[in-house]
Amino acid sequence: MKQLKTFFYIAAAALFFVACEPDEPKPQPTPTDVSEETYAGGLLGTTFNQSASAYEDPTPAVVNAGMVNAFKYGEMFFEHTVTQNNPPFNGLGPLYVRSSCESCHPGYGHGRRMERYRADDWGNGYLLVVYNTTTNAYESSVAGMPQTKAVAPFKPSIDEDKIQIAWLPYTDEWNNTFPDGETYDLIYPEVTIPEDAFYAPLSAPYSQLGFRLESTIGIYGTGLLDAIPDDSLKAQYQREEAAGATLNPAIWAGGDWASLYGNTSHPKRFTYALSRGPLQDAAGANAIWNITNVTRSDRRKHYLSLDPTIYATAASNDPEVQAQFYNYFPEWNRTGDVQQDIYNYLISTELPVEMSDQDYVNFMVWHRGLAVPAARNLGDPAIQRGKKLFTESGCASCHRPSWVTGSDNFSDPNGFFSNGDARLPRYPHQKIWPYTDMVQHRLFMKNDIRTGWCRTTPLWGRGLAPICSGHADRLHDCRARNVIEAIMWHGAAQSDARWSVEKFRQLSKADRDAVVKFINAI
Repeated sequence: MKQLKTFFYIAAAALFFVACEPDEPKPQPTPTDVSEETYAGGLLGTTFNQSASAYEDPTPAVVNAGMVNAFKYGEMFFEHTVTQNNPPFNGLGPLYVRSSCESCHPGYGHGRRMERYRADDWGNGYLLVVYNTTTNAYESSVAGMPQTKAVAPFKPSIDEDKIQIAWLPYTDEWNNTFPDGETYDLIYPEVTIPEDAFYAPLSAPYSQLGFRLESTIGIYGTGLLDAIPDDSLKAQYQREEAAGATLNPAIWAGGDWASLYGNTSHPKRFTYALSRGPLQDAAGANAIWNITNVTRSDRRKHYLSLDPTIYATAASNDPEVQAQFYNYFPEWNRTGDVQQDIYNYLISTELPVEMSDQDYVNFMVWHRGLAVPAARNLGDPAIQRGKKLFTESGCASCHRPSWVTGSDNFSDPNGFFSNGDARLPRYPHQKIWPYTDMVQHRLFMKNDIRTGWCRTTPLWGRGLAPICSGHADRLHDCRARNVIEAIMWHGAAQSDARWSVEKFRQLSKADRDAVVKFINAI
C-alpha cells in the first residue's frame, strides 16, 4: 500500500461540517491566489498533487471527516491482486474478468489501447461487448462484461486466445488534413471472435453477433459527480431538449425521464451506456463484485452469464468439471449427484461471504473519496485563448464546464448504506469543473459504441494521464491516441458535434494547439 500522498487544501474546506443541511447551494469563497476553476473538485474535492500519483489522493472531505485510515484500507482492495484463498483478498471464481481493479485502471485512470485481448496484460481496461446487431441487446449466454478467465476446473465464457483485435486506418471526408495542410491519423478497432471461442451455447445465431470494445475510465472524482443533484441533471436535459438537441429516447422523452435507475427515483448518471444510477450501486460497488467475482453480504451469488442458467447448464454437463468439482469446493453440500451439485453451486444466492461488511465500507470510502487534480496553469495566455476557442466552437455545449453539488444526501439502491450515511465522505454545495453535461450523445464513428449513444466523458484531470497512467489514449475504446484524434473522431456528418469540429478545423495551427493545451490543463 502506498504512503498517503502529500497534498494541499485550504482551511475553508472546514465548511464541510457546517454546510450540510440547507438544500439551496451556498456560495463558495473565491480563492485569492488562483482562479476558482483551479479547484476542479471544489474546496472539498481537489488535490494539488501533479505527480504520477495525482489520481490517487484522498479528498479534503476524507481528511476532515477522519476517514484517512479507512480510505487507505479501501485502497488496498483496489490495488491488491485477488486470489482464491488469501483473506481478505479472496474471490475469483468460478469465472472472473480481471484479478485486480487496478489492472483495468492503470494509475487509477483510463484503460490503455491494446494490440491484443489478454486479461492479464497490465493496463488492459477493455471490457468486451458481445451483442445482437439486430436488437442491440447483449448476448445472454455471456455476462454483460464477458469473462475470459476461470478457476479450474471451470472454463471461461470466451477463450481469450481466440479474440483478435485489428487496428485499421480510417480516412475522414477531409482526407485527415486541416485546411492549412497539417495532417493527422485516425485508427479504429475491429474485433473478431470465432463461434468456437464461446463455451456455452449462444442464445442468438452467431451471424447476428457483433463485437466491440469499451475501456474503463478514470475513477477519481466519482463521488463529486454523485453529489450533483438529480433535479440539476433533469434541468440539463430540459435545456438541451429546448435547444433542439437529439436525446436518447430510452433515457429522456416528452420532457421527462423515459427511464430511471432500477426501482429508484434516481436518473442514470454513470457508465458510457448510462446503465448505473447512484455511485453506491455503480462502477466500483458493482465491479468489486463482478470483475473479480468477490461475494459480500448483499451479493452472495456469482456473476456468470446474463441468463445464469445457460453457463450453469453447460458447466454442470461438462465431464472435466464434474471430475474435479469436489476438489475445487470440498465444503459444498453434496447430494450425490455431481451434475446437480455443480448447477446448484453456480446459481446459488447463498454463497459464503468473501468480503466483510467493514472491508466493503472501507472500499467505498476510498471510491467515494478520490480527489480530482487541480487545473493547472490557467493563467497562461495560450490556455486562456484555448478556453475561449473551446467555448466559441461549441465544445462546452456537451462538455459543460461546471456544476454545483447539492446537500449530497446520497442513497444506495442496495440498502447497504443509508441516505447520507456518516460512514462515507460527502461533498455538499461545491462548485466543481468536470467538463461534462452527463448526457448521452452520438458521434456516428466507424465501428461505433453499441447503440451509438455514449455519455459525455468528464475531461477533468485527463491531461495528467501520460504521467499517471502511462498513455494519452482517449474515447470509449482508446482509438484516439491524443487530443487531436479525439476531436476529429467527433466530426462525422451526422455527429452531434459536427458543427464544433467544423469550427475547430478552420482555426489556425496556433489556435488548435491552444485548444489542446487548454484541454490538457483542466
